[in-house]
Amino acid sequence: MKQVNFGTVEEKSNKMSQNARLSALQENVDRPGRNIDWPTIGDRNLYPSEVFGLDVFDRKALANALPKPVYQRFTKQVQGRQQLDRQTADAVAHAARVWAMNKGATHFTHWFQPQTGTTAEKHDSFLTLKSQIVSGQEEIYAIDAFSGGQLLQSEPDASSFPNGGIRSTFEARGYTIWDTVSPMFIRRGPHGTAVLYIPSCFISYNGEALDEKTILLRSSEVLSNAAVKLLQTLGDNETKRVTTTLGCEQEFFLIDRALYNLRPDLKITGRTLIGVPPPKHQQLEDHYFGQIPSRVLACIAEAEYELARIGVPVKTRHNEVAPNQFEVAPIFEEASIAVDHNLATMEVLHQVAHRHKLKVLFHEKPFKGVNGSGKHANWSMQTDSGDNLLDPSSTPETNYRFLLVLVAILDAVYKHSGLLRSSIASSSNEHRLGANEAPPAIVSAFLGDHLSEVLNAIEEKRPIADFSQPHLQTVSVGGTQLDLKISTMPPISRDLTDRNRTSPFAFTGNKFEYRAVGSKQSPSFPVVLLNSAVSKSLTLVNEALVKAKGTKALPSEEDILSVIRQFTISSKKIRFEANGYSEDWVKEAEKRGLPNIKSCPEAFKQLLIPASRELLISQGILSESELTSRYHILIEKYAKDLLIEANTLHSLVTNGVLPASFAYRKELADSINSQKNVSVDAIPEKKVLNVLTRFSIELQEADEKLEALITKIEGLHEEAQAVACGKELTAAMEEVREKSDILEKKVADKYWPFPKYTELLF
Repeated sequence: MKQVNFGTVEEKSNKMSQNARLSALQENVDRPGRNIDWPTIGDRNLYPSEVFGLDVFDRKALANALPKPVYQRFTKQVQGRQQLDRQTADAVAHAARVWAMNKGATHFTHWFQPQTGTTAEKHDSFLTLKSQIVSGQEEIYAIDAFSGGQLLQSEPDASSFPNGGIRSTFEARGYTIWDTVSPMFIRRGPHGTAVLYIPSCFISYNGEALDEKTILLRSSEVLSNAAVKLLQTLGDNETKRVTTTLGCEQEFFLIDRALYNLRPDLKITGRTLIGVPPPKHQQLEDHYFGQIPSRVLACIAEAEYELARIGVPVKTRHNEVAPNQFEVAPIFEEASIAVDHNLATMEVLHQVAHRHKLKVLFHEKPFKGVNGSGKHANWSMQTDSGDNLLDPSSTPETNYRFLLVLVAILDAVYKHSGLLRSSIASSSNEHRLGANEAPPAIVSAFLGDHLSEVLNAIEEKRPIADFSQPHLQTVSVGGTQLDLKISTMPPISRDLTDRNRTSPFAFTGNKFEYRAVGSKQSPSFPVVLLNSAVSKSLTLVNEALVKAKGTKALPSEEDILSVIRQFTISSKKIRFEANGYSEDWVKEAEKRGLPNIKSCPEAFKQLLIPASRELLISQGILSESELTSRYHILIEKYAKDLLIEANTLHSLVTNGVLPASFAYRKELADSINSQKNVSVDAIPEKKVLNVLTRFSIELQEADEKLEALITKIEGLHEEAQAVACGKELTAAMEEVREKSDILEKKVADKYWPFPKYTELLF
């Protein structure tokens, strides 16, 4: 009797899983599209420039709202990085509240970036209560108010965010501080409501940075000071500030939300822990830059509209390499604002996708066997007059300012490549780096033939090669043109350098593209460490230049060339112009002594080596306690991420994969038994049954090993956990996945409880 009941319950459960999957697939096909009308004026659509910044309280809006003397005082204080006085802060707060409430805002929030890879916010209402005495009686009445004190700072619980031991549970106080450089903006919510967002820093009670923004602002100021000193040595006394600019190309996947809801691994970990790649995925290279699916286009277009309103300058959108993978990219901005806008982009895409019954996946490797996602961080430096210090011009061989900055950057990457590697290390990005779809774990820099020739010629004290004499097998240095040999087509200008998508840090014309940054992570920490390394090297270049010029007012051409030559030679090992995916490069890098850091725990340790400590602490970018806390946060998160994945995988196998296999085995056994009565040979069924039995047993055994390993690792301390997760747990999970994926191929489709790759990706 018990066997019959068990079988009936099992059959019902399998039928429910099958029906849920089929219903999700049908819903995906039948679901009507979501239509959003672009705003109009009269009979025409608003131009993008007219939509841009509608919900941003920028300097122009502030100038219109404040008396001129107050606005001038505010601008002066912000430019001098001085603390705002309370009178000015109250005036700004009042103007911001009136502006925001006129646009429908009822609440405000300090929007900050804890070390979780995302943002945080707590909403407070503008509503407050006042009392007055009337005829001897206290009367309570409501007003809308927003003070300068509320604008300047708020007080979230600091112990509930990652803090690496800086805060304990009973020491909860922390502060968010308004970042006056990044403008306030409005995010619209349901029922016509809106919230005023105040970009903020997040610090502990004792002033330690608990966020990503504080150290980014510090690193930007340190780099600015170093760059300005170098420019002054070259005779530029006009430049007072140099900013780092950033543009983050954001890659992501979009899948149907009904199917997503049937994948516990995607919901909990952001990636598929089991699943067989479909027969066709990206082999034909037909998805990249292909026609954007209409449902996806509707989603991205709506997100772009919302982003434009809050001042995020999204410029491009296109299909990426893998099926259902896409990219949006902005116009470059000052680094801290670009980080704000990148995080806002991720949040808006998430929310808008939900309205379109889609789910956006930012994980670096959500699907095995197809390309993962990155966040290419395009980084450069710009003076306060708008000059790009990484613009080589048409004659880079005589653009000495550019060459000095260039060799400083190469010096920084060479000396601190291990530190830069730590900035992009995570359990999710580990799946992607070096997998013939992303830069390798070996950090190197690519310049292209033209700039390489310039530096080589300076190093060798010879003339730059002349393109006009091809028999000399020379390299072109200036800009060139391509002739298509078609009479109706004009000559095409060719860039100074080609692009090398296998390089983790490639020069791409007037900027460096830091390609190794993960799609899910905040770009802040990689930029912080890059800024820190470059600022130190700029200082070293400036010191060498000052020494070379001696008592002269300005360095001579020979002085400059000698410094360029010195740093070109010392950093030459970091330059690599060929295929970064090849095994030859791994061997060559080893010969050069470049670190090949393959695991995250090993990468995180780069933060604590003496060179890194000296770099970050001496420049005031991180204190000793802040640096140590970040190491502990990173290593703890790595272990937790993998343990969560392992427990999720164990649950998938025991609650889904094995029951599906057992149900199919039962059907086969019943079929074999029924055929005995009619004297039919059941050899085909027996063959399949034997295979299922074999791999079901192997999966059970692998899963039992995984479960035991999880228990063992959970009992270890922090660093030992991370090492064991990287060396043992990932291998055990891969073994379980291998067995599970074999069963997915063998079990009848009607019994498989989870949407397959074919359904998720197509």
